[in-house]
Amino acid sequence: EDTTFRLIKERKNIPISQEQLVAEVKGIYAGLIMVETKCIEVDNAQKALTDATNKLNDEQWQALIALHRTLLHEHHDFFLASQHPSAAPALRRLATKYAMPARMWRHGIHSFLELLRHRLPASREYMLTFIYHAYSMMTLLYETVPAFEDTWIECLGDLGRYRMSIEDGDIPHRETWTAVSRHWYSKGSDKWPTTGRLYHHLAVLARPTGFQQLFYYTKSLLVAIQFDSSRESVMTLLDPIIALGPNQVSSFSTFSTTELEFVRCYGIIFSKKFPEKFDKSADNFIDSLDNFIARRARHFIQPGYWVGMIACCAIAGYGNERHPFFEAIRNPLSDRQGGHPLEEHDVPKETTDAITLANRTHTVIFQRYGDNNIVPYIHVTLVFMYRLTFIPEVNDLVAREFPWKLLALMLNYLVASSSSSLNFERIEGAAFPEELEKGDFCRPLPEDYAMRGLLWTDDYFPGGHFDGEQCDDDEKYMELPSMVESRKERVLFLSCRIAAREKQWLRYDCIDRRFSAATTETDADPEHLPDAA
Repeated sequence: EDTTFRLIKERKNIPISQEQLVAEVKGIYAGLIMVETKCIEVDNAQKALTDATNKLNDEQWQALIALHRTLLHEHHDFFLASQHPSAAPALRRLATKYAMPARMWRHGIHSFLELLRHRLPASREYMLTFIYHAYSMMTLLYETVPAFEDTWIECLGDLGRYRMSIEDGDIPHRETWTAVSRHWYSKGSDKWPTTGRLYHHLAVLARPTGFQQLFYYTKSLLVAIQFDSSRESVMTLLDPIIALGPNQVSSFSTFSTTELEFVRCYGIIFSKKFPEKFDKSADNFIDSLDNFIARRARHFIQPGYWVGMIACCAIAGYGNERHPFFEAIRNPLSDRQGGHPLEEHDVPKETTDAITLANRTHTVIFQRYGDNNIVPYIHVTLVFMYRLTFIPEVNDLVAREFPWKLLALMLNYLVASSSSSLNFERIEGAAFPEELEKGDFCRPLPEDYAMRGLLWTDDYFPGGHFDGEQCDDDEKYMELPSMVESRKERVLFLSCRIAAREKQWLRYDCIDRRFSAATTETDADPEHLPDAA
């Protein structure tokens, strides 16, 4: 029997016209406005009901969830239509013109989540349901509407924080969602490293570690787009520690003495509260620091560069517009015409305290020759000091007490202990020492990611330095054996650059490959240290 095959023509894709797209967007927007208005009305009405007996039943909660879910779907449809590949530029701009991403978060998600949060624990299951739906919708938008990627990333991080916050009793679940939230905020900070708000969020997630919290809070104030709310938020960390009496431990029992005293010192500098406690806390921190580093060994690498950058942020005045150092540090180097000389009386006492404490810290750490775990601290410190060589009115005050002789000894030790593996052509050159011997991609150092975005690093990293393989947080901050020599080269390179610009403090003999301090009056006496050259 003959079999007849019938060929069916493939349906033609008829391109949508601009008129059709405009009509579609208008129709979606009209429906969206109606649902949005209803959501605002309902949320405000519920917030106004402060009576504790006013509890919603299951049917009412489900209706509220359905209403807000509808608004999210309306927004999704609006974004897909207005950002259609064939949409005209004017149509694509509508989402920005009418602040649609922000409205979606504010009226579609945030207001309702706050309502749910204030009705806990009765609303817990409903809150979980809505968070999961909102998270799925944001993930979908992140994948399909890249034009607003920054908003979706931050919203996903915020949703992770809400999910984390309702898991007080379930530690594994809380840690999981903390990691999820941190992943999104870190992803955002990698893409937009000068946005301080993201570092504030990372600081909140860093609890209960004092070094890391303080680092992120202060960093959020020393990037191009400051997040001033950090000035209040950081006090939730600082106030209880500053107020602690001599024999009190309170909720900070997980902090070592070194960490506690360090946070207290910089808390006093930041807040100007309890200044009478500063000297004692500074002494306690310095007295315990060497043993702390020895005990932590490789685990000091990360706290080490946090400590270094926190000290730099304090000297820079925590982003205070009226601080005499901050304005000079913030200005691009190309815009500087030379500043007015600063005298010690022009500098606030807390900044003088910050400089003194930083130099006392340098003195302890620079004497740990042969300890590769302190080199990241030296690296981040020298990046800051190198930037100051372009700001003589600030550098004269900061550098005069710096332990240059101890630094020179440490640098000579690095040269002597690694001379066979170091590339002096890169170290003594003017270009950033980025390439490896074989021309392979040189992965950024962990502290590079931590420094990225700070005002004094904008001219340090070359273009494309962070454009290599994408990696998650665990990989970014993973210490590889190959980084030891790369980091030493970086430290020696910066020292050569400082010596080339500021011969009154540090000198370098390129023939003997030896550093020396130009002035030694204020240096601690390092005679008990071996001559590493």
